[in-house]
Amino acid sequence: MTDEPVEELDLGEELGLREHEGSGRSHRRERRSYVGCLVALVLIGLVAGVIWVGLTRGVDWAQDFFADPEDYSGPGSGKVQVEVAAGDTATDIAHTLDDLDVVASAEAFINVANESPEDAATIKAGVYTMKKQMSADDAFTFLVTTTPSSDCVEGNGRICVLVPEGKRVVDVVDLLVDKTAFSEADFQRVLDRPRALGLPSYAEGNAEGYLFPAKYAFDGDDTPQSMLKAMVDRWHQAAESVGLEEAANELGYSPQELMTIASLVEAEARGDYQPMVARVIYNRLEQDGAPTYGLLQLDATVNYAHGREIGARTTEADRQIDSPYNTYEYAGLPPGPIEAPGEAAMEAAAHPSDGDWLFYVTVNLRTGETKFAETLEEHNANVEELNEYCRNESERC
Repeated sequence: MTDEPVEELDLGEELGLREHEGSGRSHRRERRSYVGCLVALVLIGLVAGVIWVGLTRGVDWAQDFFADPEDYSGPGSGKVQVEVAAGDTATDIAHTLDDLDVVASAEAFINVANESPEDAATIKAGVYTMKKQMSADDAFTFLVTTTPSSDCVEGNGRICVLVPEGKRVVDVVDLLVDKTAFSEADFQRVLDRPRALGLPSYAEGNAEGYLFPAKYAFDGDDTPQSMLKAMVDRWHQAAESVGLEEAANELGYSPQELMTIASLVEAEARGDYQPMVARVIYNRLEQDGAPTYGLLQLDATVNYAHGREIGARTTEADRQIDSPYNTYEYAGLPPGPIEAPGEAAMEAAAHPSDGDWLFYVTVNLRTGETKFAETLEEHNANVEELNEYCRNESERC
């Protein structure tokens, strides 16, 4: 056994090493603790933020829910034509008034109507001349106590003007001149500067077709501008009702073209025949080959070109007129409407019947009976039926 020197253990160094190792672990624990606290604080902040947003939105929702609906203070100003259709409920009327800015919100009108349901039930169907931005209470009282224009009773400065379907602008002006103290020149000045009438942009300043046929009540403070604007306002309601612009987009036509077609339908057909005539017009416009080549061949447009009554038959000489409204010579649609269509004709143009007809002819001018054909041979037979009718009823032809 050898005596080798024993290495002395430096306890200080060992303890120092252990202290150093322990210190590293302590720092790591501190860092982990710090990060954990930071994450916890962030999570607490996020939860608090969510709670705050939720409470804030909840308070806002509660305030909105329990607050009174938006309402104008009244009494309103200007004029707008409001149609109450047969069968409209108070809710229907409320939304109509809201859309036209007569009331600030449908809810305000509904609340007033709910307070007096018996009075609400007395509101008559018809067209009313109302102000814009009325209080809901004033609007309700007006509808309950006022006779609609369609039941217009003249007197005390009020006049009633009935504009039938199918009237040209010149015809409407004649009606207004006859019923008022204004001259033709007074109305023409407004038509020559049409910006104030509220025509749609696609009318390009031409009121032809946009003076809506209806019965109007005018008072002593009405002017040529307010009278004509009332008719355009009423047209806007009809266009909205039939979905004119949406239908034009679906059919691949412009709204102006749809209005032109509606005016042709008004001139050419009555009642249930109108959607069928609309279909013939579309079929002829969209056909590339014989026998029509896109020619509409409508007497009504030729008569419009001559500036005379639209419903009359035309002669071969009449059809020689050089005008873009001569649809015997010029393919496609005329430049614009030829008269004011009613809502039924607008509806027919927007939603035509299904069918392959290319021809139609009214064979009885008294009843409006109209016959449709897919071939020229069938059509010629129908025309001969009209000719026979005219030989017996020459005054109507």
